[in-house]
Amino acid sequence: MFAAFLVRKIITQAASVQNLSYYKPTTVINIPMAPRRTDHVASKPEMTKKHLKVREKAKRLKAEMVGKVRDDQLCLKEEQIKSITKFGEIERQCHELKQEVQMIAKQSAMTGIKLGVMLGILKAREGGDLVQAANLTRFLREVVAMEKANAILAQVKDEEDS
Repeated sequence: MFAAFLVRKIITQAASVQNLSYYKPTTVINIPMAPRRTDHVASKPEMTKKHLKVREKAKRLKAEMVGKVRDDQLCLKEEQIKSITKFGEIERQCHELKQEVQMIAKQSAMTGIKLGVMLGILKAREGGDLVQAANLTRFLREVVAMEKANAILAQVKDEEDS
């Protein structure tokens, strides 16, 4: 309803501007436009100079930004390489620690076995069972010899790897 009121008001004002005494809804109304103001519009050479300056500034800013982005990307790539190197070093150290833990566990197990055999030798001697003590002593010598042989093999293997 309000829109219809505004349309009627605009049409009546347009009719009075064109000195129309009656309203015909089928007629096309030409509303005259305000004259152009040419005193504020810059001339074409000035406009092109301004546009060139703006374009040059935009190109310069774009080149600066591309340079900064490239520098940032190079920095990120260097940091990524450092991180990968550090991670590889950490993995290597982890592997070495696992091997050392396994070696310590094996040594601990062998020490436990040797202590058990020694205890058996002592009990056999206390009980007067010299045959059992001799057999356990021979077994203990074989275990120690086997440990020495394994240590020598590991040492040779380490020298070959180095």
